[in-house]
Order: sequence, then structure tokens, then C-alpha cells
Amino acid sequence: MADWAIIAITGAAVLLGSLVQSSVGLGVGLIAAPVLTLLAPELMPGAMLIVTFSLPLLTTGREMAHIDWRGIRWAFAGRIAGTVAGVWVVAMVSRTLLDLLVAGVILTAVILSVTAPSIRRSPATLVAAGTASGVFGTATSIGGPPVALLYQHAPGPEVRATLGAFLGLGTALSIASLAVAGQLSWDEVVAGLWLLPFLLAGFALAGPLRRYLDGGRTRTALLAVSALSATVLAARALL
Repeated sequence: MADWAIIAITGAAVLLGSLVQSSVGLGVGLIAAPVLTLLAPELMPGAMLIVTFSLPLLTTGREMAHIDWRGIRWAFAGRIAGTVAGVWVVAMVSRTLLDLLVAGVILTAVILSVTAPSIRRSPATLVAAGTASGVFGTATSIGGPPVALLYQHAPGPEVRATLGAFLGLGTALSIASLAVAGQLSWDEVVAGLWLLPFLLAGFALAGPLRRYLDGGRTRTALLAVSALSATVLAARALL
């Protein structure tokens, strides 16, 4: 397939994912990463990490006053450890096994969120979620669900702003770590930059959906998007 066709098809997925993430707090990686993996796996995870780093800069800038900085500090401590493990995973573990493992963990967390009492945000749970996010995000570019599930009962603006700040910082760390380890190619970076206009378009179109979800529907959307991410990862592994 020609390079322009790969960018166009993946770009459409990035636009849709950007629309969802700008409204819910996560989504661009889980929607676009499987598409790019099927079309050009050699551009993963770097190209999608460029995209997932850029969108949080926009969402955080719009709702910065709602960021839970205390939660980010604890979660990011875990993200640092998880990123180191994620770099090792990229080099050593097959993508099929990794996708199935991540899918199982996320789906289990979603089921527990629906059937059991909500998990309290504490230093321990935030560090654990941040660590999982570091491994998953660095290895697959889908690192949002572990932390998102801890914030499922928070107001929409707090969810989007906190996840945006956390994912922006964490993805920057993942990109830098992969580059230092020699696991990030220039082709991945260029492909990621080509996808940014699609990301900006999705962000610009998100206003009506964001207002709709802020009417008490953010938790349902977060759980649905997290469950979708698990399903997509499992399907990607099986295909």
C-alpha cells in the first residue's frame, strides 16, 4: 500500500480517536493504533506515541484548572518504573503475547469497576496504575485505561485535564526512553508528524460531544472506551 494511503486511512482513525479523547480523556491510541499496526507495523509504537503525546497538550491547556496534581505525582512515579519495563518489553516480548496480556488486564479492571465498589484513589493505587500505564503505553501506545479507571467517578473536566497532563508527561518519557534505547526510528517520527493535522481536526470537532458527556455520562463513556481498548487489543493479537 502506498505511503499516502496508509497516512490517509490511519489519519481517519486518528481524527475519530481525537474526537473521542477530547471528550472522554482517552481514545486516540486505542482507535488508531490497531489500524496503523495492521497497515504498517514497522511504524509502531513510535508514530502513535507522537500522536498520543500531542493531543494531551491541547486538552490540558483548555482545562488546566481542573488537574489533580497530587494524583499525577503518585501516578507518574509509577509511570517512570513502568516505562523502563516497557522498553524491555518492546525489545523482548512478542506483540501478540503483549496485546493479549494488556487486553486481559484492562477487561478485568472494567468488570471489577462495574461489579465491585469503586477503587479509592490512594498513593498505592495511583502508583500501581501509573506503573501499568508505563508498561502498556510504552509498548503498545495504549496507556490510558489503568489511570482512567481510577478517575471514573470524577467530573468530566477533571478526568480530561488530569489524564491529559499524565498522558502527556508519560508519553514524553516513553518517547525519550525508546529513543535512548535505539527502539525509535526516524520513519516513525515522520509518520507521527504527518498524522497531526487529523488530530487537530478531531480536537476542533469535539465540543458538542464533550458538552453531552459532561451531563453525567463521563463514567459510562470511560468504561465503554476502556472495554473497547481491551477488545481491540485482543482482536489485534488474534488477527
